[in-house]
Amino acid sequence: MAVLEEIFGRGIFWTMVIAAVVITLAYFYVLFRDRAISARKFLWAQVSMPFGGIAAVLFVLGVTNSGFRDIGGPIDVIVLFAVAVLGAVGCAILVYTVQSLLQRKPV
Repeated sequence: MAVLEEIFGRGIFWTMVIAAVVITLAYFYVLFRDRAISARKFLWAQVSMPFGGIAAVLFVLGVTNSGFRDIGGPIDVIVLFAVAVLGAVGCAILVYTVQSLLQRKPV
């Protein structure tokens, strides 16, 4: 945790942790409230995944003052791929949750 705090800075790191906890709790609330997963909302959540992956990679590269030219070996590619996957999944959860919270009644 100290390494991530050093990479992102204390403020950004704890803001991301709090945001992740709030979004996760909201997602579980939506799942329990609706008692089913909506195919339409899930489709839009999947459509948003590439944008979330790209945004996560660009965010990490921006925060670490790195670029694609700084990729030095296989571990860098693996870490960048993992960041993209986590960003994509996080974006899908966020989009699904926001859609469900903004909609008055479950479909």
